[in-house]
Amino acid sequence: MEFQGKIIVVTGAASGIGRALAQRFAAEGAKAVVCADLNAAGAGDAAAAIGATATGYGVDVSKEDEIARLIETVERDIGPIDLFCSNAGIYSKNVGVLAGDGGGADTAWQRSWDINVMAHVWAARHLAPRMIARGGGYLLNTSSAGGLLSEIGSAPYAVTKHAAVGLAEWLAITLGDDGIKVSVLCPQLVRSAMTAGVADGNTPFDGMMEPEELAEITVRSLEREDFLILPHPQVLDYMRNKTSDYGRWIGGMRKLYRRLRG
Repeated sequence: MEFQGKIIVVTGAASGIGRALAQRFAAEGAKAVVCADLNAAGAGDAAAAIGATATGYGVDVSKEDEIARLIETVERDIGPIDLFCSNAGIYSKNVGVLAGDGGGADTAWQRSWDINVMAHVWAARHLAPRMIARGGGYLLNTSSAGGLLSEIGSAPYAVTKHAAVGLAEWLAITLGDDGIKVSVLCPQLVRSAMTAGVADGNTPFDGMMEPEELAEITVRSLEREDFLILPHPQVLDYMRNKTSDYGRWIGGMRKLYRRLRG
């Protein structure tokens, strides 16, 4: 994909990964960058930092009608969307499935499902037919390395990020012959509001990546039209270890869980 002259929408763009992606797309020569976020003021600030080619929108991606309205507004007022980055996500910390581990109520589960999965569904539902009618387009869905491996600290996050990867696969398989290109972004730790409080060097994982570095890797991967974007390349090795001996991998993850639990 080339970014010069393109119209690009990024959700979750007020900060972190989304903001860095929006800034980078603008630097690559995008005609227009739409910064969408639940934090409308933050989306406006992100757009203002980019300049005249950017616009901020307040959008709650947990609601289908708001995603549909965002797409309709952009296509009416700015032009046809070339790349839609469904990036907004949520992390429900220390939520499992039992009453004692925060899993007794379904609120966190449902909100995680709506934001981490259904937002991608709704974006494709309302945008893909438009893209197909004009000959093609690009969908970038943000998942996580937790969607390929797992996430010990949050069952809703682990499950919904797995679902996000599965959805991206389905979209790529099903809509590819209609001209729809799909990529799924699966980073490990990236400095953002979601990882606030995680100290550098105080994690069993591979270190904290800056959002700007992730944006650079993502842009290069989109240029190649890679399906799976792994800003932390070692995740591929972890995936291979997992699939080569699932039982051993589960044992290793249980050991990690005991370590983290103290």
